[in-house]
Amino acid sequence: MSLVVLLGLLAVAVLGPWLPLGDPAAVNVGPRLAAPSGEWWTGTDSLGRSVLPRLVEGIRTTFLLAGVAVMGTVALGVALGMLAAYYRGPIAELIIRGADVLFAFPSLLLAILLVAITGPGAPGAVISIVLICSPLMVRVVRAASLSVVGRDFVVAARVGGAGPVRILLVHVLPNVAGTAVVQATYALSVGMLIESGLSFLGLGLQPPNASLGSLVHEGAVYLPIAPWLVLIPGALLALAIMAVNLVGDGLRDALDVRGVEVRR
Repeated sequence: MSLVVLLGLLAVAVLGPWLPLGDPAAVNVGPRLAAPSGEWWTGTDSLGRSVLPRLVEGIRTTFLLAGVAVMGTVALGVALGMLAAYYRGPIAELIIRGADVLFAFPSLLLAILLVAITGPGAPGAVISIVLICSPLMVRVVRAASLSVVGRDFVVAARVGGAGPVRILLVHVLPNVAGTAVVQATYALSVGMLIESGLSFLGLGLQPPNASLGSLVHEGAVYLPIAPWLVLIPGALLALAIMAVNLVGDGLRDALDVRGVEVRR
C-alpha cells in the first residue's frame, strides 16, 4: 500500500505540468481564501490562487530537491564509506571523525547554519541535506564494507594485482549496494523533512516557487480562518514521508544482506 501511495505521489509530481489544473502562479482566478468545494477542490489562498496546482508543484519540488540531494548523499557516502573500510589508519580516522562531527549536530540546526553560509534557496537546501545525511550513510556503508574487504575473494583479487579502484567497484560495491539503497530511502525522508523545515522558515525555496514546506508557511498566517491552507500540504508531507519510510522498511526486509550470499 505504501508503495502505491509513493508511486501515486511521484506520478502526480511528474505529470503535474501536463495535468489540466491551471497555472500555479496565476492570481485572482477565484475568490480569496475560498474553502474547499466542488469548484475549488483544495480551496484558494490569500491571492485568489487555486491551491491545487500549487500543491502539485509543491510535491514535485519537495521530491525533486530531496531526490537530488539523496543522489549526492549516496555518491559521497558510499565512496567515503568504502574508502574508510578499505584504507585503515589516518584516512579512515579522518573520514570517520569528520562524519562524527557532522553527525553530532542537530539536523535542523546544522541545516540553518549551512544555509546561513550558502544563502537561502534551493542550492543551499540541497547542500544542507547532503551534509546532514552523508555521515550516517558513511557509517552504515563502512560497517557493511568491513565485512567484505576481509573476504577471501577480495584478498585473492589484491594478491592477483587488482588495484584499489577495481576492488572497490567490482568486489565491494555490489555487496554494499543493497545497504546503500535502503539507507537512501531513509535519507530521502530526512531530506524531505529538512527541505520542508527550511522552506517553512523562509530559508529554503523562495517565492513564487512552492514546496510543501513553503505552502505550510504561507498558510500558517491564516490558520484560524483558513486551516486547509496548512492541513492539506502538511498532511501530504506527512503521507509522503510515511510512505517513503514504509517502502524503506520493505526494501530492508527484501535486501537483508544477512540472508544473501556474498557476490564474488
